Amino acid sequence: MATTSSCTNSWIKPNFSTSSSFTFKNPNTIKCSLQTPTLHFPNQSSAATTTYHQPLAPAKTPDSPSNSKPQWNIIQRAASMALDAVEKALTDYELQRPLPKTADPAVQIAGNFSPVPEQPVKHCLPVVGKIPESIQGVYVRNGANPLFEPQAGHHFFDGDGMIHAVRFDGGAASYACRFTETQRLVQERALGRPIFPKAIGELHGHSGVARLLLFYARGLFNLVDHRHGTGVANAGLVYFNNRLLAMSEDDLPYHVQITPNGDLKTVERYDFAGELESTMIAHPKLDPDSGELFALSYDVIKKPYLKYFRFSRNGEKSDDVEIPVSEPTMMHDFAITEKFVIVPDQQVVFKLSEMIRGGSPVVYDKNKVSRFGVLSKYAEDASGMKWVEVPDCFCFHLWNAWEEPATDEIVVIGSCMTPPDSIFNECDEGLKSVLSEIRLNLKTGKSTRKPIMSDDDQVNLEAGMVNRNKLGRKTRYAYLAIAEPWPRVSGFAKVDLLTGEVKKFMYGDNKYGGEPLFLPRDPNSDSEEDDGYILAFSHHETGGKSELQIVNAITMELEASIQLPSRVPYGFHGTFITSKDLATQA
Repeated sequence: MATTSSCTNSWIKPNFSTSSSFTFKNPNTIKCSLQTPTLHFPNQSSAATTTYHQPLAPAKTPDSPSNSKPQWNIIQRAASMALDAVEKALTDYELQRPLPKTADPAVQIAGNFSPVPEQPVKHCLPVVGKIPESIQGVYVRNGANPLFEPQAGHHFFDGDGMIHAVRFDGGAASYACRFTETQRLVQERALGRPIFPKAIGELHGHSGVARLLLFYARGLFNLVDHRHGTGVANAGLVYFNNRLLAMSEDDLPYHVQITPNGDLKTVERYDFAGELESTMIAHPKLDPDSGELFALSYDVIKKPYLKYFRFSRNGEKSDDVEIPVSEPTMMHDFAITEKFVIVPDQQVVFKLSEMIRGGSPVVYDKNKVSRFGVLSKYAEDASGMKWVEVPDCFCFHLWNAWEEPATDEIVVIGSCMTPPDSIFNECDEGLKSVLSEIRLNLKTGKSTRKPIMSDDDQVNLEAGMVNRNKLGRKTRYAYLAIAEPWPRVSGFAKVDLLTGEVKKFMYGDNKYGGEPLFLPRDPNSDSEEDDGYILAFSHHETGGKSELQIVNAITMELEASIQLPSRVPYGFHGTFITSKDLATQA
């Protein structure tokens, strides 16, 4: 293929800086048996708005100017010194013993899982092949990218949110990546170091309890402000009501704007004009016909543990519907159909009491029977909810669901993961993620579950989507990441959900990527369901170069490859905003 981009700018070689003063100790580089590159913790680009090296200073309050440093009084300074000393002693104690792999930064953020600095917009990127004419707009993908070197335990999910954006305009492409300016990141940047507890990497055992107490003690002295959110906004992205929203289920969403030149700018922590007072999970569902947004919120401390709500296409929130669950349950994802919302109540639960006993608060409860709740999308309470048991089932993600009126069943498509808590807790058993069809019979209250692919075709499938114009309706195809060798992604699969046929696109030797995004060629046409393109970032671990691949979804052949000016770490979920939608941004 020849380079067809009309721009003249040459590709800038990624700069893996070795001058950062934040390097991992003992050894000074991050290493992992799964990763071959050894990358130092990065400096921020001089052109970026964020820097890694700022002197210790009081935390910024939400109403302070971005560069202001409020003055602490003598009591606050004394309290800060005392609490810092306690924290250092706690960290020294933690590091006397080997960290589990699920909390060891030398494992969790090694190789291309390691963070990168912000990058301002680079225009006229080299393109091998030709960008399809129908692709006009911006592809954005979220990910975890810690601003500071972890001082103790760190899980990959704990990193600060960073959005990578590739904008398409008339066959040319530009790239930028920026942190989402969460309250957590703003305050830690002002302090010059990490200060908020890491939800997975640090909050386990007695030391986790101690870190929580330390954090709230800092809040007591107004050294930090935890009243305006503690989340990282690193997981999901949705474009709704003329706003791009970045989300993680531990906080409210953040409104991020795409600037006219293709850059990213955080606008605010977004509460829907004061209507949203609780957290919102990272996978809300946008109905393709009504334009409504459906969402859940869960609480790990107090009742109600789970709430359901929706937003009109204009952003007006419904009243909360309390979903009756007996204990706080991990609720990372759910599903909708034309009439119903499908809520999984599975075996991974939160037991804060386990921290007192020295364990992790994220627990796989073998005695609990997984179940799926079916509730009308417009229910005002949960009295009409029907629960159907689905034994030994844990789906971290649900790809779609639809109604089968002839049999009075709900069909749910998800990847069933075993061991269920393997992402959070260290275990010897290898992870399996089996794409499955789950049928919930509303008449009998029984369920069935079966793998969609044959044993010969079986691979771990995690992260992906169906045609978003068909969400909640019967779909033929799903596009999912091939998560092998775990936790890396070697390619993606187009799976025929009816026949189980699998077509694969592999990134190639020493190349790995992430979630595939399906983009319909013409969103307004009645063309075939797979008439469109698949977009996915990939990275060559030996050459150190990252690309955005554009694959024809019908033929599964590469149409174009956009060579990116800097490394793109492996990340989480993304979306595409069309040029038409960009023109109406709030």
